[in-house]
Amino acid sequence: MVEIACDELGDINRLAEAVAVLDKRISTQVAIAAPSLIALPGCGELTAAKIVGEAGGITRFRSEAAFARVCGVAPIPSSSGNLDRLRPHKYGNRQLNTALHTVATTQLRLECPGRAYYQKRRDGGDKPAKAMRALKRRLARVIYNRLRYDSLAGPA
Repeated sequence: MVEIACDELGDINRLAEAVAVLDKRISTQVAIAAPSLIALPGCGELTAAKIVGEAGGITRFRSEAAFARVCGVAPIPSSSGNLDRLRPHKYGNRQLNTALHTVATTQLRLECPGRAYYQKRRDGGDKPAKAMRALKRRLARVIYNRLRYDSLAGPA
């Protein structure tokens, strides 16, 4: 039994070292590919790597609205009778949506423009879910523009 535990501990140590090496490689690559995205409050290196990887090149989107639609944060009309409203787009890349949600929830804990925008929406009468959707949509615009800037600037 002790022998099995020692083997498992050795495996855990080897895997932890491999994870550390991969984390360093990811950090290096994302710092080259998207330096302004890492500078965004709430967007760490792994989240930035997920966004860069899932977006698959920002030049494939013709606009920030197209990027937001792929992220699943573009509002779409939902009408019933005389009631016109917008609802969130439930399709799209769930990994990009998750990354946006991670950035948004982190920004709510920090003193940054995202938190101020969310609070402005809440003060304007939006419910928390609606204010969060609006923040994620705004973040999609910011992330698109930062990725676009990084792709035009090229590697540093």
